[in-house]
Amino acid sequence: MTRRKDRGVHQKLMTIYKKLFSRFGPQHWWPGDIPFEVAIGAILTQNTAWGNVVKAINNLKREKLLDPVRLYHISEKRLAHLIKPSGYFNIKSKRLKSFIDMFYNDYHADIGRMISDSPDDLRERLLSVKGIGSETADSILLYACGYPVFVVDAYTKRILTRHGIIPEEYDYDDIQGIFHSSLPRDASLFNEYHALIVRVGKEYCRRIPRCEGCPLKEL
Repeated sequence: MTRRKDRGVHQKLMTIYKKLFSRFGPQHWWPGDIPFEVAIGAILTQNTAWGNVVKAINNLKREKLLDPVRLYHISEKRLAHLIKPSGYFNIKSKRLKSFIDMFYNDYHADIGRMISDSPDDLRERLLSVKGIGSETADSILLYACGYPVFVVDAYTKRILTRHGIIPEEYDYDDIQGIFHSSLPRDASLFNEYHALIVRVGKEYCRRIPRCEGCPLKEL
């Protein structure tokens, strides 16, 4: 991509951000009291609404199990029962146990050790966990660890495609690269931008778009 194109994309992306922020304000993502809770939430939120994740996390808190060592030692069956509100609970219990095994064995169940790892190495470790893909891994890197890694989701691709910023064939890495090369590598900016994209995606840029009233309509 040429320098001129970089400037053009930067301007478009910042215009989108400013319009979304002006309309919706700060989104205060990601909810969670501690980084470990944020990481658990990132796995549980796959294919479900956040409200269901909150119920599952509250179940763990009530049983005093929102702790990596305790979760490491409980059975997969019991974990599945506790996270049932999040949906696909048998699958997610396996994913959580796999993540916790990695966290326990590689980082001694110490979130400080995990956060002190380089983002590239940590991302590689996360992606090695069965059931954790790029979006979930990057959510953990950004929201739990504070690394400036942009999280791409279906809304991101839909909005950027509809506004002519990227072609339809762009994949996750292509789209993430656009944000990384065109915007400052700032975790706070990436945090807020992704949250705002989710907000406008849910309210307006749906599969069947609801353009009337959308803050991006004039673009």
